[in-house]
Amino acid sequence: MNPPLFFEEDRVEVDASLDRLMPAEAAQPPSIHQAMRYSVFAGGKRIRPILCLETARIFDSNLAPAHYPACAIEFIHTYSLIHDDLPALDNDDLRRGKPTSHKKFGEAAAILAGDALLTLAFETIAATPVDASRRVAMVTEIASAAGTINGMVGGQVADLEAEGKRIDQEMLEYIHRSKTAALIRASITSGAMCAAASAEDVARLRSFGETLGLLFQVTDDILDVEETSAALGKTAGKDAAQQKATYPAVHGLERSHQIANELAAKAASELTPYGDRASRLREIAEYLVHRRA
Repeated sequence: MNPPLFFEEDRVEVDASLDRLMPAEAAQPPSIHQAMRYSVFAGGKRIRPILCLETARIFDSNLAPAHYPACAIEFIHTYSLIHDDLPALDNDDLRRGKPTSHKKFGEAAAILAGDALLTLAFETIAATPVDASRRVAMVTEIASAAGTINGMVGGQVADLEAEGKRIDQEMLEYIHRSKTAALIRASITSGAMCAAASAEDVARLRSFGETLGLLFQVTDDILDVEETSAALGKTAGKDAAQQKATYPAVHGLERSHQIANELAAKAASELTPYGDRASRLREIAEYLVHRRA
C-alpha cells in the first residue's frame, strides 16, 4: 500500500523545516554538521512529524508552529537510529538503504551527531512560537517519551536485555510501547498541545497514539520477517538473527497479522469523536497496517 496522497506534500514541507532549523553544513565545526545532516536527510517517510502536523490540523489550520515539535521529534528519532546502529548496540551497516552514520563518518562522529540532534530537538521545541505554557507541556511530553520510564531509552534497554531470552506477552508489549510507541504517541500529543487542544482531547489522542505506535512496531516486526533488505532499506532478518523479542517470535506470523489488524481497528475507533477532521489520521493508520517497507 502506498502512502496517502497528502504524505508527499507534508514530507516536502517537513524537509524544508528540518533544513531551516538545522545548522548549515558549513557552520563550524563542519564535520559534525555534515554527519547530522547526512542522517537526517538520508531518507525516511517522516511518519512522526507528519503525525504531529496532521494532529495539529484537527484543532488549527495554521500549522506553522507545529513544524517545531514535528522537527524536534524527527531529530530525536534520527539520533536514536544513529545510536541504535552502533557496534555496541545493533551493529548495523545499512540504514534507509545507505551506509549507517558510523560506517560513513566513524563511531566518534556518529555518537556526537546523535548527541547534537538530541540537544537540537529541545532547542527547537523551546523556539516554538506559542505561549510558554504550551512549550513547557511539549517539552515535558517529548522528554518523557524519549526517556527511561516507559520511554524510548527504557524500552531500548529492555529490548537489549531480552535478547536470546523467552519473554511473556506483558514484557513484549512493554518493550514495544516504550521503545517505539512512546515517541509516536508524543508526535501526536505534542501536535495537539501545540494547537491548543483541550486536556480531554490530549488524553484521548494519547490513547490513540499508544495504539498507533504499537501497531507501527508490530508491523515492523512482521516486515523484518517477510521483506528483503532492499525493500526495507535496512538489514532484513536481523531480529531473528539477534534473537530479538518480537511479535512473530512470541505469537507467530499469522497471529501477529491479526494483532496488527485489531490495533488498526482500535486506532480508527479512537478517532470517532473527531469525525471528518481526523480523516488524514485514519488514512495514516490504514497505511501503517498495510505498508510493505
